[in-house]
Amino acid sequence: MAEDIWTIRRMLAWCQDYLERHGDSNPLLSAQWLICGATGLERIELYANFDKPLSASEKDYLRDAVRRRGAGEPLQYIVGETSFRFIPVRVRPGVLIPRPETELLAGEVIDWLKDHTDAPEKAHSMVPLGGAVEPAVEPAAEPAAESLGHSAVGTVADSAAEPAAEPAVGSAAEPAAEFADDPNVPVVVEIGSGSGCISCSVAYEVANVWVLATDISLEACQITEENVVALGLQDKVQVIECDMGCKVPPELMGKVEVVVSNPPYVPTEVCAGLQPEVKDFEPMLALDGGADGLDVARRLFQFSRAALRPGGLMVVELFEGHMREAAALAKAAGFQQVEVKQDLTGRPRILWALAPEGAVEASSEDAMEAALEDAE
Repeated sequence: MAEDIWTIRRMLAWCQDYLERHGDSNPLLSAQWLICGATGLERIELYANFDKPLSASEKDYLRDAVRRRGAGEPLQYIVGETSFRFIPVRVRPGVLIPRPETELLAGEVIDWLKDHTDAPEKAHSMVPLGGAVEPAVEPAAEPAAESLGHSAVGTVADSAAEPAAEPAVGSAAEPAAEFADDPNVPVVVEIGSGSGCISCSVAYEVANVWVLATDISLEACQITEENVVALGLQDKVQVIECDMGCKVPPELMGKVEVVVSNPPYVPTEVCAGLQPEVKDFEPMLALDGGADGLDVARRLFQFSRAALRPGGLMVVELFEGHMREAAALAKAAGFQQVEVKQDLTGRPRILWALAPEGAVEASSEDAMEAALEDAE
């Protein structure tokens, strides 16, 4: 009977109604996402296929997906993919979902490499790769929820799902690129790769670069590796499971061009007020940065000073409420030209600093006090 045939039109209306009754803030967009995930169609293609009947497997997928979304689970986890700059990125519980604001962090690295190294203008034509659904991240009520740290550094991220079969995670003893030892190839180290969105974007957009993507979480490393393989970047990105870059090859220390990180940085007391879609589903150990959100940053600054070449760049995404303290910490650690840059919403979010060209004394409480007095 005709009424028993579930077409895309009928399923779209049903999903939208169900999600609206369950409090979804944008039920139509969510319904479109889920039907795209079930059918493999792009959103624009749904309306050209309104009368297409859904298969039994597609209906089964949607029953489960709509239930999960109705319970508040992020769309990106349900669909298993999101967009980041020009690439699709696989995501699942165990890593944070990339936010649009973090694209600026990757952009800082990419712009630096193109302006300060011999890297060619671009590695690929800058046309977004197909297959990713456009992110639909709702603005958060609290300052830290729109733009969050995306991996666990110094902690083991919670996992709400068993990982699928992944490629083996690389090791520091097995370089991923033939040109790894070439002094003309700039090296980028990401601390806390999470989904690998930053490392993969840098490798995708810059032709002459070698990226070490590190994370303490095995699951995060596996997801990063999946994205590296899916994007064909195996010869440019090496994934290393380690804490705070401790397995970065010793011969690279002091020669790294850029250290980039989007670490856990939400102050503990702020974590309690995050939106349920964030705090109930995304890994809290990848969000909580301690009392002032700077627990990981303190270690990161010391690692970066040891890893970077003289004049190399450190760029970090942090909590906007404590950027003055973060800038002071960076100055006390010996960094120069310390700047705080704004995110897409005009909030201070990105710490940008250069390693000193010459020898700098170790940081001290006196240096910290002086840096705090100078901080804007």
